[in-house]
Amino acid sequence: MRRLPLAALAVSCALVTGCSVLPSGPTPMPSDWIPQSSISPAARSGAMSPDGFSVAQRMTVRVRNIGCGFIATGTGFAYDDSTLITNRHVIEDSRSIEVSTYNGDNLNATAVSSTTVADIAIVRTNQAVLSSYAILAQQDPEPGDVITVIGYPNGGELTSVSGVVLGSTADPLDAAIGKVLVTSAEVEPGSSGSPVLSEDGEVVGVVYAKTDDGNSLIVPVSTLRTLLSETSLLVPEAPSCTTSAFDGSVYAGG
Repeated sequence: MRRLPLAALAVSCALVTGCSVLPSGPTPMPSDWIPQSSISPAARSGAMSPDGFSVAQRMTVRVRNIGCGFIATGTGFAYDDSTLITNRHVIEDSRSIEVSTYNGDNLNATAVSSTTVADIAIVRTNQAVLSSYAILAQQDPEPGDVITVIGYPNGGELTSVSGVVLGSTADPLDAAIGKVLVTSAEVEPGSSGSPVLSEDGEVVGVVYAKTDDGNSLIVPVSTLRTLLSETSLLVPEAPSCTTSAFDGSVYAGG
């Protein structure tokens, strides 16, 4: 929900010489208003680095999938200093995977594994330089809980968007174990693989899709924990091709 620019109204009046007419009051509160936390998870999840980035922002990365004739982008987040979590569909049909951090560092993936029972992939880098890691929540969020999604929509700048958990549903893409969660957070292509954070800054899920009516679908943290503990569910991803040909196609993917 976008807040009304009340401060901007007041400033605009003050800058006009001889402004004697008070600006009109705010419009009525919309009926579809969604409550949001007054303190963002990004701010709650640890100290800021010297350049002003929070732990949540530092652990979130842009994932670049260079395939046979295309480049796609998505989002991921650090599980430890050299392990990332993203979506399986973000890294599918890849020839190589590149990872960019919040401060512009580029990392190359040395191993990629994914699962066929959920849209989750594990990416390992050859540089153990990731200094901020996710804290996985012990339980899935409940309907009404406020969450924040941090990611790189459309392969652009690092952004965050808030919403609430609306409930659970059967996976419409038939790609997950059991139920998936529906949230009101608005996501875009390129947001796939984004961490979903609770108000305490813990990861409660992973974005993997959006619905026709603008809601987002997330793999809950309980499923993620199961996949991480059951290594037999993860299988190595082989490069999709050996040619270096690239036809110039670029899409946001994810």
